[in-house]
Amino acid sequence: MSGPSRLRPECKVTRDEVSEDLQFVTEATDRELLGGPNRRWRDLCLLFGLMRDFLRGFRGLHFVGPCITVFGSARFDENHRYYQMARELGAKISHRGFTVMTGGGPGIMEAANRGAKDAAGRSVGCNIELPNEQGHNPFLDRWVTMKHFFVRKVLLVKYSYGFVIMPGGFGTMDEMFETLTLIQTRKIRNFPIVVMGQDFWPEMRALMERMISGGTISPGDLDLILWTDSVDEAVAHLANRAEHQFGVRSSKIPKGNILLGERELAN
Repeated sequence: MSGPSRLRPECKVTRDEVSEDLQFVTEATDRELLGGPNRRWRDLCLLFGLMRDFLRGFRGLHFVGPCITVFGSARFDENHRYYQMARELGAKISHRGFTVMTGGGPGIMEAANRGAKDAAGRSVGCNIELPNEQGHNPFLDRWVTMKHFFVRKVLLVKYSYGFVIMPGGFGTMDEMFETLTLIQTRKIRNFPIVVMGQDFWPEMRALMERMISGGTISPGDLDLILWTDSVDEAVAHLANRAEHQFGVRSSKIPKGNILLGERELAN
């Protein structure tokens, strides 16, 4: 004879709780995701919400073509010299046949996307929902908007064959060091990284030199970075490494499957 049921009352999930959890997932942010353990059913719902975020990004960006991602501050206006540098950079990246990808917001991101459009190139953004609603900039052919920061960072890396780091704040530092860590640990291939705005970075370069002297990174790790303020040098480095090391070529982008939510960009 079977023993008594071991299902504890607190493990039961009512219909109202399911409805509440599903509503929670549609509105969930990183705060809910990272705020400690929830009921197991709610955490399962959160996983489905993450999958939805990833699928939205995968389907929206699948046919954007080989990208160069530009990271940088959202706080520079169009009169700032870093904005002008990023705009010129975006145009020259487009001239080499690459799609310019950014976080989709204002400042450096807008400038790089704007440069791509100046050159009649392809321009995409991967935006993020924030409490103070960061809208996408007006120079995008396509954009996706994510609820979770780490999903956004995955997408910004996934479709790119090179990365440019412009002056920025905590978010830019996060993107820079995560990309370097992925390359250093061989989680991704040795994609080119260019850091621009040299008068902004001397303390960062000095810190990296102290990491070498302290034995926390290898001397060769700094070879992952090209430091320059020359747009032509930056674009040549990105294109040559992408074309020669990875065989990337500018080509006609295939049409997406509408049923899967895929849409191609204009060539």
